[in-house]
Amino acid sequence: MEASKKEPLIITDKEQMRKWSRTMRSQGKSIGLVPTMGYLHQGHISLVNEALKLTNLTVVSIYVNPGQFAPSEDLSTYPSDFHGDISKLMSVPGGVDVVFHPHNLYDYENDTKRNKNDKGACKNLEGKGEVVSCLEESGMGHETWVRVEKLENGLCGKSRPVFFRGVATVVTKLFNIVEPDVAVFGKKDYQQWRIVQRMVRDLDFSIRIIGTEILRDNDGLAMSSRNVHLSAEERRKALSISRSLLGAKSSAENGHINCRELRDSVIQAVSEAGGRIDYAEIVDQESLQAVEEISSPVVFCIAAWFGKVRLIDNIEINLEGQADR
Repeated sequence: MEASKKEPLIITDKEQMRKWSRTMRSQGKSIGLVPTMGYLHQGHISLVNEALKLTNLTVVSIYVNPGQFAPSEDLSTYPSDFHGDISKLMSVPGGVDVVFHPHNLYDYENDTKRNKNDKGACKNLEGKGEVVSCLEESGMGHETWVRVEKLENGLCGKSRPVFFRGVATVVTKLFNIVEPDVAVFGKKDYQQWRIVQRMVRDLDFSIRIIGTEILRDNDGLAMSSRNVHLSAEERRKALSISRSLLGAKSSAENGHINCRELRDSVIQAVSEAGGRIDYAEIVDQESLQAVEEISSPVVFCIAAWFGKVRLIDNIEINLEGQADR
């Protein structure tokens, strides 16, 4: 099949995006949304392909969300290539209908006085040791957050305490603006996917949430926009993550279901390769609560630093006889 060269409509304004969606829905068209932060790779394209199967029209959002980054994190160095992203989307068979690329989803007009005051309040919070995001540091005036209180606590939430409230909030904003029927997320960000699922359930969004399997490069490294920051040597060492996860899954399938032993084996392999472990946990696939022994479907999640790059990965373990949820 010859690749499509369909050029997507690029929308930057919230009201224009909402108007487009409502016009399409009034014509009986269903809409799929693929939220991204740009610098697209084949993992993102796989999400787009999934959306194309499920709905009449597809919207890809490209927005680097300051609300999910702490001031000490890599917001300013997050990679971007908007023109390259559009080129990749144009090569997708079937094509994308809209790219929603807002400049600032937190730009609230006629609110400049409160914005200035809020920036001072943010600094006061930092002085008290309270955690703030880059959004609060900028003094934009945003003060409403969506929290999925239990699911956000462990795993990435331990070392990135502002991350998931930022994700849940920006996803809520995107859902309210685009008004999709379906939204597609990758399971590489497993905790994020489960949090969005729970948020949609709890807040009665009429949106079907789809999780797609992790896409990996030929060497096994999970695809990520941040991989571009790895040196060749760091990338080679980072392969210890996926290899050790596969080894742990194989061990579990062979009857070794003690989670401490499985965790220790992965931590040792990644550490010996030069990685700095953030966390390595075996948790229930739905509650994300740590388990001591594998007796139901679990997911082994890991985050580790190689150089200045923090990588996450995971592998689901569904032993024979366990109900697949």
